[in-house]
Amino acid sequence: MAAPRPTPPASALADTVLDRLTSVYPTAADPAKAAGMEAYLKGVCPFLGIPSPRRRELSRAVLDGTPRPDEADATAIALRCWELPEREYHYFAADYLRRHVKRLSSGFLPTARHLIRTRSWWDTVDALAAHVVGGLVAADPKLAAEMDRWIGDPDLWVARTALLHQLRYKEATDADRLFGYCLRQSGHRDFFIRKAIGWCLREYAKTAPDAVAAFVAGHRDELSPLSVREALKNL
Repeated sequence: MAAPRPTPPASALADTVLDRLTSVYPTAADPAKAAGMEAYLKGVCPFLGIPSPRRRELSRAVLDGTPRPDEADATAIALRCWELPEREYHYFAADYLRRHVKRLSSGFLPTARHLIRTRSWWDTVDALAAHVVGGLVAADPKLAAEMDRWIGDPDLWVARTALLHQLRYKEATDADRLFGYCLRQSGHRDFFIRKAIGWCLREYAKTAPDAVAAFVAGHRDELSPLSVREALKNL
């Protein structure tokens, strides 16, 4: 049975931020650019058509003078942004969570899962995986057990998140868990899983090149050619 859709908590800060955001972003909308952005992401969401540099500039104006959020504020902002159709609002939320991830507790993980499974595509999922879920697990290693469940999830975006959550861990990477996840999903037929396997191995190879090279050599027959190529790209 699907998890219930989370309800945004009450938050005066979220009221302020959403009022500003939905007033400021549309002033920079460009329908021609929006069409191209939507096509690039296979129509997963409509766009306002705001290029990233301009969007970040507008985001700074939206947040100017606002206080640091607590977890309820950040949760409300993220969920309310995700309820809006245009992708730029989802980017704003992902950036906001990344900026304030240290203010989130382990209890935020179900909300992160909801965001990952809603309007899913690599652009938001990867940001949430590496910078939000990864940050939560780093702060509370007990959440690694939840990642052990996510890697087998039938939702490919949840499984991709498990693969990518250690992307920024470097020397703190749990190599056994990383390699185990790669093997568990090595037979997955979807491009986004195969690509994620190669990506997380390639990133870890910057820290432990010999370990990654040995892992790939020992399991080349199990890994897809795409995963192998990506893993060894910089070795």
